[in-house]
Amino acid sequence: MAETQAAGRRKELVGEVVSNRMQKTIVVQVIRRRAHPLYTRVISKAKKFYAHDEKNEAHVGDVVRLEETRPLSKLKRWKLKEIVRKTALVPELTEVGEQK
Repeated sequence: MAETQAAGRRKELVGEVVSNRMQKTIVVQVIRRRAHPLYTRVISKAKKFYAHDEKNEAHVGDVVRLEETRPLSKLKRWKLKEIVRKTALVPELTEVGEQK
């Protein structure tokens, strides 16, 4: 999607959630599109980032904005800043232990 950076500010990335199976952690895939320097054809590069989601509010398919932060674990260096667009495909699931 896009990467933005301002002087003296934390980096921000926009990407799509591909996994939320871990507690308080989401995996976000960020796609960067650039023109090839020689052939001028648009090339897509995808990279996955692990991000901290304190309230477990992001679901697979959501488009989210990440913010750079201090290292939280071996792989997590980002945190969820906001959910840009919710997906309509995944219904809200109840916790496994809950009963109606």
